[in-house]
Amino acid sequence: MSPPTLSGPKHVAIIMDGNGRWARAQGLRRNLGHERGGHQVRDILRAAFHLGIRQLTLYAFSTENWKRPKPEVAFLMNLLVRFLRSETEPLNKDNVRFLTLGDLARFPQRVQDEIARSKEVLRHNTGIVLCLALNYGARREIVEAAKSFTRRCLQDPERVDRLDEEGFNEYLETAGMPELDMLIRTAGEYRVSNFLLWQLSYAELYFESVFWPDFTPEHLRAAVENFRERDRRYGGLNPIRKKA
Repeated sequence: MSPPTLSGPKHVAIIMDGNGRWARAQGLRRNLGHERGGHQVRDILRAAFHLGIRQLTLYAFSTENWKRPKPEVAFLMNLLVRFLRSETEPLNKDNVRFLTLGDLARFPQRVQDEIARSKEVLRHNTGIVLCLALNYGARREIVEAAKSFTRRCLQDPERVDRLDEEGFNEYLETAGMPELDMLIRTAGEYRVSNFLLWQLSYAELYFESVFWPDFTPEHLRAAVENFRERDRRYGGLNPIRKKA
């Protein structure tokens, strides 16, 4: 299946917020909100493909999420494993490539193994990229990038004066990924929660009031249409259009 050629964002990130509040509003346990939220990923990924998006990056588990109750964290680990086991083959049939951001070393070994297996199965695919941010925090990412650059400078001190923004990008976990065009956050919160702070420099922000389990392909389509209507000047001025 060939990707569409629609104009619009090529790299979209989503903070999938509101699973717990969705469950509470339904009179359900929080874990059922996470379960429902996991089911949304497949539909949103398909919709993203048809909207011409080349990479969908989802904030699935932050470095701060370890503060949640241990039973909830364990459920999220199991949910991730179940998602990968059930979805890897369908993703492969759809030519989806799978990447991750974040420090996976803290995850249980079985979770790490499942992530590695899915990456291996999907690594040669050339379609839309699904990237899950797992145990990810943007401040940590920037600090680790600075450490990596410092180590290189110990071998080549003149590297310090050659560093520019483009060069620093190569030390980030997103190196090689397309520039982030748009960030969507669900559940009516207006903050970025330590997510892709460097990459958000020129991204368009879009806030949706519905909880993530209720976020549909129609909501994504509305966000993309909103993006297309925006005037992205990157600090400059657009040329004045002459009237016909």
